[in-house]
Amino acid sequence: MGRTMRLTPTVDYEIRRLVLPRGTTRRAARTVLSEFAEREHWELDRLRLLPDGTRKVVLRRRIIRAVRTA
Repeated sequence: MGRTMRLTPTVDYEIRRLVLPRGTTRRAARTVLSEFAEREHWELDRLRLLPDGTRKVVLRRRIIRAVRTA
């Protein structure tokens, strides 16, 4: 009874942090993040808009590990 089974495998992510400077327009920020998503398969994890206008962005992408079958 003390044993627990995990139904879903553990998912590991690679993290990348970006800082978009003050004065970056919303349109420019969207373009930059879209490029990361489309070309390098990053997804948006977190975005903070600071009071001074700086945007701190955390991107993540899944790490796919090869599993040996035989």
